[in-house]
This record gives sequence, C-alpha cells and structure tokens, in this order.
Amino acid sequence: MNTLSNKFFLFILISAICLTSAIRTPVSHSMVSDSCAEYTKADAELNDVYAQVLREYSADKQFIIKLRQAQRAWLAFTAAHLSALYPDPNPMTYGSVNRTCRCLVMADLTRERTTQLRQWLKGAEEGDVCAGSIKRRA
Repeated sequence: MNTLSNKFFLFILISAICLTSAIRTPVSHSMVSDSCAEYTKADAELNDVYAQVLREYSADKQFIIKLRQAQRAWLAFTAAHLSALYPDPNPMTYGSVNRTCRCLVMADLTRERTTQLRQWLKGAEEGDVCAGSIKRRA
C-alpha cells in the first residue's frame, strides 16, 4: 500500500508540474513576443528618425560626423547598460521572463533616444541660445 501511495503521489506531482508548465508557456511566449515586438517597433522608429535627421542636416558635415559618433556611443551605452542590469551571462539567472525584461528595457531606451533625435527635426524656438546645432523653426 505504501508503494502504491508513493506512486500515486509521484503521478500527481508530475502531472501538476506538467500542467503548470503547459499553462505558463503560452503566457511567457506571448509576453516575450509582445515586448520584443514593442522593441522592434521602437527601433524601426528610431532608425527612421535618425535617417531623417541625416537627410535634413546632410549639408552640415561636421554635425553628421558628430551625430554618428553620438549614435555609436549610444549603442555602446545600451549594450553596457543591459550588461550592468543583467551581468550574469546565463539568462536563466534572472528567471524565465528575462528576455521579456530585456526587450522592455531596450524599448524604453530606444524611445528615449528617438525623443532626443526628434529635437533636430522639430527645430528650436527663436531665441533658444542653448539649441546648438538644432536649426531654428521657420
């Protein structure tokens, strides 16, 4: 009887683990999918704004060189930031939603950078003495 009880308990335990895993997997996959799609969308918008700024300011060669340097530095920053946030190279150290979290962080950083770059497209108000290379609004 004891052996039968142990087998039944083991069966229930394994069934519960499998059921829990099966229930969690689609949600986790959906979360990863949604958050990474959010990052992909933000990245596409960033690239579009960056390309617009390059076209709009193409005559200012010095600015273009500096903007490209800044963009490369921003890319290095985002990689370093993620490494600092998640320093262990084993992603499972941070749990099963680690990829979701990484995508959300990257989406936020990317949207912030897009906002920064949009300044050059919006233009500065007349009299803004700190606008630097940003053209004045017409």
